[in-house]
Formats: sequence, structure tokens, C-alpha cells
Amino acid sequence: MARLFGTDGVRGLANRDVTAELALDLSVAAARVLGTSGAFQGRPRAVVGRDPRASGEFLSAAVVAGLASAGVDVEIVGVLPTPAVAFLTAEYGVDLGVVLSASHNPMPDNGIKFLARGGHKLDDVLEDAIETHRGEGWERPTGAEVGRVTSDPARAARHYVQHLVGTIDTDLSGLRIAMDCANGAASEVGPAALRAAGAEVLVINAAPDGRNINDRAGSTHPEQLQAFTVAAGADFGVAFDGDADRCLAVGPDGVLIDGDQIMGVLALALHERGELVHDTLVITVMSNLGLRLAMRARGITTVDTAVGDRYVLEAMRANGYALGGEQSGHIILAEHATTGDGILTAMQLAARVAATGRSLTELAAVVERLPQTLVNVTGVDRTRVAADEALARTIADVEASLGDTGRVLLRPSGTEPVVRVMVEAATQDEADRAAATLVGAVRDRLAL
Repeated sequence: MARLFGTDGVRGLANRDVTAELALDLSVAAARVLGTSGAFQGRPRAVVGRDPRASGEFLSAAVVAGLASAGVDVEIVGVLPTPAVAFLTAEYGVDLGVVLSASHNPMPDNGIKFLARGGHKLDDVLEDAIETHRGEGWERPTGAEVGRVTSDPARAARHYVQHLVGTIDTDLSGLRIAMDCANGAASEVGPAALRAAGAEVLVINAAPDGRNINDRAGSTHPEQLQAFTVAAGADFGVAFDGDADRCLAVGPDGVLIDGDQIMGVLALALHERGELVHDTLVITVMSNLGLRLAMRARGITTVDTAVGDRYVLEAMRANGYALGGEQSGHIILAEHATTGDGILTAMQLAARVAATGRSLTELAAVVERLPQTLVNVTGVDRTRVAADEALARTIADVEASLGDTGRVLLRPSGTEPVVRVMVEAATQDEADRAAATLVGAVRDRLAL
């Protein structure tokens, strides 16, 4: 039976996969598991937030009901980004945070994510225990032992915005920033934070109605922001996803600046200030070789993890690293956040532009992306990738032919029945030829 929790909580089609009954049962089980594990200190408390999806209304109500029925006092913080709920979990000193969001997924989906004390994601052991104990009979609290429910979204939003502004010491006055909020959770606090720091903010897709989240908008559809940034004469633009844990940027010329380039800009800023712990940047195997080469040339080490911000976080926490992230725009700044935070990333980029007087396009040019070819090979047995010796020899031969100016990544997908073949090389033709060789070998060796 498949594990209920994925790398980022429980996620699926709302009211089909992610139901009110599931939300209630998981919340009760979470309260019981964390209570018996010693995670609660005194009378347990939790904060619950969500993105603007219509399904989040009934799912958050179910979560609140489940927690309160298990004796947890709950504060509803309303529609806020996932990183805001993580921040508030730590800031308010509560025992548990819960977010109802499916991040960048389309509107019909939703998800449930639990955060431990301090705003960190639960580890696998606790998630497995929650899944095991959901729906079990138990001795319910009664009388004064049941949880109480309060709601103060305005206070929560105010505290989060103050936190974001406090992460920079640079006045953003004079900066003109375009912002695409994806009709998501950043629609109010995103513009508010940058404006509070002095910037002029021009906003699109910041009118969530419960149905339009991520709809041809935000970091997964940056085309609208690219055109808007140029038309508005903005210094640069930023695009968030539905729960604002991602940020991509756009230069004043409308050219997209991805997560790899953003990490390069921020890593150099921290490095110059002596704040890049161990002179190390944590990235995933999907980051472009251009980022690795740029960092190496400037005395910065890169550490690779598996794909997923969860694995980036694990490496950062284990070694005390300050900065990590993904090409998709999940950027983690450990001094200020326990998870990827798109608005925080935008604040840091704006501060760097203001402090240097250079355009974001110029700053991002430090990372020269190598041409890349990515092919998803279907109709093959992805489980045999690691065991096939002939395929391994072909990969080694291709890597040797590319030398130091190329890279090969061949891996089975964790979510789809495909094998992903990715090649980076000095030229697009070279990348295409190498990828074609590898795709042919995969089809030949792993045919069903």
C-alpha cells in the first residue's frame, strides 16, 4: 500500500483524495501522536493557515475541529503563505502548525502539511505514526479539556510582514518591482512587505476568488509577468506560486531568472559578507552545471541532494548551512526561515539590487546556464536503471566525452512511470547528441 504522506505532506484531488474526513482523522492522529511523543509542552497549541482555494474552507474547518476535539487550542491565522505559517509556529511558540495548500498544483487539488514546534516539517517516523493511528478509537477529552478556537488573521499577517521587513537593513525606496501573486496566499502580504520596506510595487494576479489560484499565473506561468515587467518599466519582477514558498524573477528586459540564478546572486551576497556558512551552497541534482561552475570559480562549494526542498533542508540542518534551494525557486535562507519562502527571497533580491546599484539581470549573469536537454523516456522498466551494467558503461562513456563542460543525469522518476535523461553541455547540439545516445541506450536496455 502506498505511503499517504509524500515529500510535502498529503496532497491530492480535494474532496476525492483529500476529504474532510481525512483532514479530521489526520488532525486527531497528529495530536495524539505528538502528545504521546513528548512534543507537546503543557496544554497543546496549534496554528492553522491555508491558501485561498475554495476547498481550503471546509478542509481547514475539519482540521480545526479535529485538533480541538483532541484537546488542542487552535488559533486560525487565515489565508497566509506556507512559510508564514512555519514562521508563526515558531514565533508564537506553539506545538504544531498546519497548512492547507497544494502549492503550485491546479486549483482542484489541495493538501495537508503538518509542522512541528519551531516551524520544521515533521520527520518520516512521525508522519508514518500519524498515518498508522488515524481513525483509531481513543479516549476523547471532555469538559474543560477540549481545545478552544480563536481567530486573528490580521495579527498573524502583521507579524509576518514585520518579520520579512526585519530581514533586510537596506531601504528599497526608488525600486519599482512588478509582482505576480498567482491569485494565491501572497496576494496581500507579498505587496505589503515590499511596500513597507520602501519599494513601489506593481501587482498582477492578486485577487483570489477561491477558484483562480495558479490559473495561468505565478511562477509556473511567468509569461504574463515577463510582459508586465517590461510594459511597467519595472526594475525587476517576482512571481510566486500558490502558497508562496517559491519565487522566480524577471529582469527589466523580461528575461526569466530561475532559481539557480537567484541562488547564485544570494550566495555571492552572503559570501561577501562572510555569512555563507562553510562557503557552501546546497542544491539539488537538477541544478544547472553553470551554477556549479560559477560558484567554484568564486570559492564556493556546492553540495548536491536529491530533488525536493525536503532534502535540501535536511542537508542544511545537518551541517548548519545558510543557503540552499532548487531550480524551481524554492530558496531557503536558514537565518530567517525554516522552509522555502518566496516573499523573503524577493526581499533579499531587492536588497541586493538596492545595495549594489546593479540591475538584477547583471547580478544574475554570474550564472551562465549551460544548454540542457531533458527527455522523459516512457515504455521502459524504471526499476532496472541502477542494476544495468551496460547502461552504466554507456553513461560513463558519454560523461567522459563531455568532460568538465558537461554533465549527465539519468534517473527513474519517483512519481511517474518514466526514466528522466538530462544532459548539459557546452553547446545545444552536443547536449542533444549525447541525450539521443542515452535515450537509445535506455530504450534498448530497459525495454518492457
